[in-house]
Amino acid sequence: MTFDIALLLSQDGITAGAVYALLAMTLVMLFTVTRVIFLPQGEFVAFGALTLVDLQAGRFPGVALLLLVIGVAVALVDAAVALRRRRPKGLAGSIARNIVLPLLVIAALWFIDFRTLGLAAQIAIALLVVVPLGPMIYRLAFQPISESSVLVLLIVAVAVHLALVGLGLMFFGPEGSRVPAFVNADVVIGGIPVSGQALMIVGASLVLIILMHQFFARSMHGKALRATASNRVGARLMGIPPAVAGRRAFTLAALIGAISGILIAPITTTYYDTGFLIGLKGFVAAIIGGLVSYPLAAAGAILVGLLESYAAFYSSAFKEVIVFTLIIPVLLWRSLRSGHALEDQ
Repeated sequence: MTFDIALLLSQDGITAGAVYALLAMTLVMLFTVTRVIFLPQGEFVAFGALTLVDLQAGRFPGVALLLLVIGVAVALVDAAVALRRRRPKGLAGSIARNIVLPLLVIAALWFIDFRTLGLAAQIAIALLVVVPLGPMIYRLAFQPISESSVLVLLIVAVAVHLALVGLGLMFFGPEGSRVPAFVNADVVIGGIPVSGQALMIVGASLVLIILMHQFFARSMHGKALRATASNRVGARLMGIPPAVAGRRAFTLAALIGAISGILIAPITTTYYDTGFLIGLKGFVAAIIGGLVSYPLAAAGAILVGLLESYAAFYSSAFKEVIVFTLIIPVLLWRSLRSGHALEDQ
């Protein structure tokens, strides 16, 4: 391997690692706030990318129909809870968010020629369709069992993943798709051509990470999520309902996942099940951070991206195996460093 080839592989690894960093930090946030190891995070990536593909092809995005179906289910659950508790307050808001808003989105999409819209408008529509799925999924699948063990929540997360993959196949079909590059210009750095698309992905990821930091450090909603992550009981006593924190966390997770999918849509062919592998690589990076450390998760994501890039050069058939094998020494090291509790404890 020459030095130039190493630089090109490093460029690809850092580009992929920037996306994995977003997913890893999202997984850390979801686990600390809700105790959910949300393996289906990658499905938001695939849905975001393929919804943008549909819009640019002039097709009606099928995920909008899924949004309405899940919204109706959420509204029915909220109505049943309100009737059982005899507290109808908030039911009108639930109907407006989960039924009326999706109906308005579907009605607007039905009469729009998406191909005449600019890229920014197409991205905004894709986010509008995909992001509301996050809090809806939390309300249906995780909020009713929020006090269950981490293992039970993980099993439910696997079930949600299987359901979303099947729905993805139904809405998008088995064929892979990609969109034209957002940036066509290349930049020469140190004699090595660097793709403008790669620079855009890394730059957008850095901007999102900075915005996440500012959100958690300065906004009231971000501080509420931090409080819930630090002490769920204490946050509840201070008037921060865990259910509200969970919905906000899943909304942010869906937003970051969809943006990540849109970022990679021009550089990789996306299939309905592509998000699973991408999400797992983000999970490996989150495990390196112990599912609690954002900086370590981000650093682990860059490591995963570089390892994947170099592994693909030496043995493309085993690159996934090599990447996922990384989790074994990390878990072994963490197990040796931590004390072992008795089973009855």
